[in-house]
Amino acid sequence: MGLKEYRKYGLIGRNIEIVEAKNKSLVGLKGKVVDETKNTLIIETKDREKSVLKEQVKLLINFKKEKIKADGKIFVGRPEERIKK
Repeated sequence: MGLKEYRKYGLIGRNIEIVEAKNKSLVGLKGKVVDETKNTLIIETKDREKSVLKEQVKLLINFKKEKIKADGKIFVGRPEERIKK
């Protein structure tokens, strides 16, 4: 399955890691996505929940047994709107 097909899936419940970011302090942040809005991901880490702008990060996402590296920009938009694209 290509990366474009993955974007139609929601990220809530997925384990992710930020591998690149405009804000360098976010690089290496790992956790589970607990909420998603049009422009942000809420990531639950061991200590806290962190809000991250999708368009400013590159993610390593666990999809079943695969790890996919993706630019957060492809996930900008409401999850229900991405399904239609």
